[in-house]
Amino acid sequence: MLLPRDFLCLLAPCLSSTTDDITVPSDFAEETGRMDNNALTTGQPQTRSASRRGCWEIFLVALRLGLTSFGGPVAHLGFFHSEYVVRRKWLDEAAYADLVALCQFLPGPASSQIGIGIGLTRGGLPGGLAAWLGFTLPSALAMIAFACGVAALGDVSHAGWLRGLKVAAVAVVAQAVWAMAVKLCPDRTRVTLALLAAICVLAWPSSLGQVLVIALGGAAGWFLFRRMETPPVSATLACTPSRAMGVAHLAAFFALLAALPAAAAFFKSQALAYFDVFYRCGSLVFGGGHVVLPLLQTGVVPPGWVSNDTFLAGYGAAQAVPGPLFTFAAYLGAAMQSAPNGWAGGFLCLAAVFLPSWLLMVGAMPFWDAFRKKPAAQAALKGTNAAVVGLLLAALYHPVWTSGIHDAREFILGLAAFGLLVFWERPAWLVVLLAAAGGWLMLTSAS
Repeated sequence: MLLPRDFLCLLAPCLSSTTDDITVPSDFAEETGRMDNNALTTGQPQTRSASRRGCWEIFLVALRLGLTSFGGPVAHLGFFHSEYVVRRKWLDEAAYADLVALCQFLPGPASSQIGIGIGLTRGGLPGGLAAWLGFTLPSALAMIAFACGVAALGDVSHAGWLRGLKVAAVAVVAQAVWAMAVKLCPDRTRVTLALLAAICVLAWPSSLGQVLVIALGGAAGWFLFRRMETPPVSATLACTPSRAMGVAHLAAFFALLAALPAAAAFFKSQALAYFDVFYRCGSLVFGGGHVVLPLLQTGVVPPGWVSNDTFLAGYGAAQAVPGPLFTFAAYLGAAMQSAPNGWAGGFLCLAAVFLPSWLLMVGAMPFWDAFRKKPAAQAALKGTNAAVVGLLLAALYHPVWTSGIHDAREFILGLAAFGLLVFWERPAWLVVLLAAAGGWLMLTSAS
């Protein structure tokens, strides 16, 4: 349960008048990394000031990702890998792959859950909240503004800058597949597992297929690597949620899932009815992203809350904003024909659709961290990590490559973006901006 002081951890830097609290110097990431490592090895808790600055840094990094992470959930994994693993080294390759595997098993938006998980391990509950807010707010605000008629985007599906962003997503995912394959598939056996996983996912393109492939990868890993000596996994961060807190959050998840329909029917509250529908959509969908759209359409169109034309218009606009596609719920809440709608309805539905992800991540993290340290679990995770690489490899082809590369010019732009990321080691946000400019120039020169 979040306490007022946890929220103050996020708000204090904004209210402070000191320069140190509102700016992030260039060496801040290295400084906080040393601070966290010292706290981890010595067991000493961080000071309140250090914790406050850490939460502020988490929010700023996630905000930049929320402003630049185009391309859908698979591309988000590439952006997260580039920023959190390669550039800032907040966690290692194995821990990141373990987190990806966990989020593939949980319902909800996988990329948002991974961001929450990284925030939790970095800064506890306030850190998880900061990571979610930073990554979610840009697209949520844009979608609510569009629903309220503030943003007149029109049809942007053929815009040059959007084509460039899709090409950038190809390069970012390719970089993530490359880096993770080198670390997580160091031998012929795991390379074979990754290729088999990619083949299976491409042959059976469904969220259930992805879950089964990862489960089979874990079973294969346990069978093949259970006698292999494994090094100890990365240590647990001091701010990982406790087991008692995990149990409380899991209990809250199931209690709300069971109680909300009855409460909405009994109290006849429109706001409660909205919250119930969007909470169930966030709780029962595996695969995230586009998979949630049929559930949302079934929940809001037949009752007459939103017309089908309005639904489709918002879906088109959602393709042109960065961040998680689940923020489409904010658009629907703002576009409701009866109150609460507008900004209040948008934030209500946004909170409802993401609340299950928060409860599940806080509930699962402490048990997952203990599980991954067991020798049998480490053997299984070798297989699941290889399967995750295969899953990303399959996603690199479809939908990332098939939606981003259509001709030789886009392939050239993709090669340039990949070279900037991998060999010139330029940050992903800069490559995204350059690719967007390149896409705009391509369309301008063609016309």
